[in-house]
Amino acid sequence: MYVGVDVGGTKIAVGLVDQDGQLLFQKSCPTRAERPAHEVIEDITVLIKKLVKESHKEMTDILGIGIGIPGMAEKDTGNVIECVNLGWKHVPLKRLMEKEFDKPVYIDNDASVAALAEYEIGSLKGADNSALITIGTGIGGGIIVNGKLHNGSHGIGCEIGHTIVGENFYDCSCGRNGCLETFASATALIRYTKKLIEETKEETIIIDKLEGNLDLLEAKTILDSAKEGDCVAVKAVNRFIKYLSIGLLNLINILDPEVIAIGGGVSKAGNYLLNLIEKNINNNKAFGDMEIAKITLARLGNEAGIVGAAMLCKHM
Repeated sequence: MYVGVDVGGTKIAVGLVDQDGQLLFQKSCPTRAERPAHEVIEDITVLIKKLVKESHKEMTDILGIGIGIPGMAEKDTGNVIECVNLGWKHVPLKRLMEKEFDKPVYIDNDASVAALAEYEIGSLKGADNSALITIGTGIGGGIIVNGKLHNGSHGIGCEIGHTIVGENFYDCSCGRNGCLETFASATALIRYTKKLIEETKEETIIIDKLEGNLDLLEAKTILDSAKEGDCVAVKAVNRFIKYLSIGLLNLINILDPEVIAIGGGVSKAGNYLLNLIEKNINNNKAFGDMEIAKITLARLGNEAGIVGAAMLCKHM
């Protein structure tokens, strides 16, 4: 039995997970990310102890602790290199947690552990070469190669959102221009739609839906409006799909995975999103007559972070 920890910018969630990837019991608390790292880590340790006690288990029942973070950690030491949303830099998380619990602790990026969860019990199950792309505020990714989670030699092997796919009208938060997540994240879709509305002055139902307040604009509003045939929304979504497909085709050309799952908030657009992606990819794939990766939706939603973090203990 394992403990999985999903550390987010707003919430810390911990869960007890069996060796088959089934989430048995969970607890959570607010992250309050503005605090120093040591205070957040203290909350994680308290939450784990409460989890074990309230599930009527003992720490001797726990084989290991896996932690998913919104950032990067060194593969060997488990030191957190950086978590922008938490304000963490060079935090020895693995050492601190192993000292507290005397259990093996494994740490990886949150999107990578979500991919591991999908591989164990979700839409990537049985696909030993596969990938998960999470589309939300940014773009995250997790890659499975030969049945193993791949994160490269330095822990940055799945930064799909920071692959360069074009030249854009604004820079990425990483400081470069042209990153995939500046074209094909929820944030990117919103920014480009606002740009279209403000610069073209075209008629759009989006304004009516928001009662004139563009500050309330969300990706769902744009996608829903595109489904209704709104000209501005359709232009914005087509651009979004174009660049997302470029990113996916690059991944296909490099890795040739069996399956690519789409997760994150934008994936709630469901088959509408999938159909647009599949059409664009099939029209632009390099080898027209060859079979390529199946594109599907991720299944696990909010549980993926806890389950995937716990599964690090099984795979490492």
